[in-house]
Amino acid sequence: MSILLDRDSKVIVQGITGKMARFHTKDMLDYGTNVVGGVVPGKGGEIVEGVPVFNTVKEAVAATGANASLVFVPPPFAADSIMEAADAGIQYCVCITDGIPAQDMIRVKRYMMRYKREDRMVLTGPNCAGTISPGKALLGIMPGHIYLQGNVGIIGRSGTLGYEAAAQLKELGLGVSTSVGIGGDPINGSSFKDILAWFENDPETEVIAMIGEIGGPQEAEAADYIKNHVTKPVVAYVAGLTAPKGRTMGHAGAIISAFGESASEKVEILSAAGVTVAENPAVIGETIAAVIKAKAA
Repeated sequence: MSILLDRDSKVIVQGITGKMARFHTKDMLDYGTNVVGGVVPGKGGEIVEGVPVFNTVKEAVAATGANASLVFVPPPFAADSIMEAADAGIQYCVCITDGIPAQDMIRVKRYMMRYKREDRMVLTGPNCAGTISPGKALLGIMPGHIYLQGNVGIIGRSGTLGYEAAAQLKELGLGVSTSVGIGGDPINGSSFKDILAWFENDPETEVIAMIGEIGGPQEAEAADYIKNHVTKPVVAYVAGLTAPKGRTMGHAGAIISAFGESASEKVEILSAAGVTVAENPAVIGETIAAVIKAKAA
């Protein structure tokens, strides 16, 4: 199985007429993703990469039955696009856009709370690489060829380290059930804890890999959740062990401001919760393999 995304997912791309959106739409189609349309206000009726463009998400959903969306909309308009997807009945939305103001994301989070939990759209990102269920569907910008289908669930704040984990697993003959990029921004749609719950309930995900970073409380919150609610083995790598306090590393979410936000503190907290921590990025794959072997023994 997989979480959030599978062969039956009907995908639309918001902002599909943009250069990068066109490129990645073609990539997703080539991978086998069921992309059924795009949305760009004022460009309804156009065709991009063989799929129809609609003026609104509601029009696209009514015409195609879409239930998943990829947001490739510039930062000033991305929050409105996410909220439009939520209103149109989209079940899963991935926002690739980097640079959305934090205040806009606060507005998005508040807006989505108007829906009952069971009706609320699941959002991952912004500033993420997307989600892939190998062999089934790709919703994002990751290179699909490095992912082998299997039983390891990956959750990552860093897109490139998520790629690294998948590539190492493939070299070892191990595959991925679903890889979910949650994004590196301080305020994102879903946290480690949210996605851990999905993987815990997926019968075919046997081991969960977390790729964390310095900055923010998410890894500490995840550790508490793992300790009390997760029965599956969890492997983690936390980037930024050498980063000094107060230094921004790569993006807005990676800044240490409080206890529990440095890499070393996160490693300590995760280890105390029973998580196996990889010492450096070069051994993520072999650390996961060792945990799988120990689980089978």
